[in-house]
Amino acid sequence: MVNVENQGNLLINGTGASGGGSFNRVLINGKGTVTGDTECNDFKINGTGTVTGNLKGNEGRINGSGNIEGSIEFDHFTIDGTGGIRDHAKVNKMKISGKGKIGCSLKGEEIRIRGKATIDEDCETEEFKCEGSFAIGGLLNADVIDISIAGECHAKEIGGRIIKVKKGIFSFLNNIFKSVYPISLTAEIIEADEIDIEFTNAKMIRGNNVNIGPNCEIEVVEYKVTFTQDPSAKVKEAIKI
Repeated sequence: MVNVENQGNLLINGTGASGGGSFNRVLINGKGTVTGDTECNDFKINGTGTVTGNLKGNEGRINGSGNIEGSIEFDHFTIDGTGGIRDHAKVNKMKISGKGKIGCSLKGEEIRIRGKATIDEDCETEEFKCEGSFAIGGLLNADVIDISIAGECHAKEIGGRIIKVKKGIFSFLNNIFKSVYPISLTAEIIEADEIDIEFTNAKMIRGNNVNIGPNCEIEVVEYKVTFTQDPSAKVKEAIKI
């Protein structure tokens, strides 16, 4: 928790630039650049903004377009539009509505995606919910994973306690993505206690109770308790262990 309430505010209206430092509020209205590491209670971009350093705060929001050319650490952070973080992101509650890119890893307690997210390394959280598409270069690890696909979703490995994957039924994202991208989730390994998936391609599925729904192509399923398979799904081998 950042506590800089006694500091002044940094306000950029129109076009301008300022050095970093400690502030109560940082607000960019228009087009602005903050140079250097910055910490604040509240951070907001309305328009186009850049921070050329690390950013730390309690509440953060990008409305429009923003780039953080370093890492971020926040309690809450929202990208509503287009946002990029070059390095690591540590956010308790992260929300991406639009398009967001994390250049390294993303760690938090709750991550919600409504649009498209790109995370170059691992994504670790307690709850991961996506309505749209994502590309994760490493491991997606969460206690509860709930994915409604509206485009291409990729992760090297996916692990958790409960994993649910379905085709998104929400119309506005489906209309945006379906004409350009196939509707599918692809991963090398998916492992959880409870697995209920559709529109998924994977080399290995491991779980206690596994349901392979429609439009899946799986090479190997390993299950401990129950296994069910939709007639349209393709599973090369299912093994009870």
